[in-house]
Amino acid sequence: MPPNFRVYKARDWARLARPTDERMNMLKTMVTQLVEHERICTTLAKAKALQRYADRLITLGKRGTRVSHEIATGIVRTDRELHKVFTTLALRYREREGGYTRVVPAGLRQHDAAPMAFIEFVDRPGELRPASRPWQQEGPASLLPPAAREYLRQQQQQAGEQ
Repeated sequence: MPPNFRVYKARDWARLARPTDERMNMLKTMVTQLVEHERICTTLAKAKALQRYADRLITLGKRGTRVSHEIATGIVRTDRELHKVFTTLALRYREREGGYTRVVPAGLRQHDAAPMAFIEFVDRPGELRPASRPWQQEGPASLLPPAAREYLRQQQQQAGEQ
């Protein structure tokens, strides 16, 4: 291997052309704004990076433990939004297993054509698009092809009539 050859590992987060401390401060501020307004408009790359932190913050709020409160204190900037995470948002999403935020593309920014997007919490009044129902498996018959399911349903109806 040549001495100047470096192998770069793929990162699983967007660096957003910023040093780590600036990027983390920006994301913490954006999470706080998202909790306050419940919908913000930003670039698509920032929205996708923000989605990870917002979903994890809601999970901390749902846990409601002292440790999760301390971790969330390091993320959220204001006490009012921290209280909102552990009360309003935790109660809203208590039955939901994940996917608390949605990224909706919003076109291109006019002066530099950067792709823009809205990021918002789901299951709230005034959302851009209604949330889909959580996927639930009906049972072992749901793994069958539709024609086989229909045949079994007809057989059950005939057995019930006799």
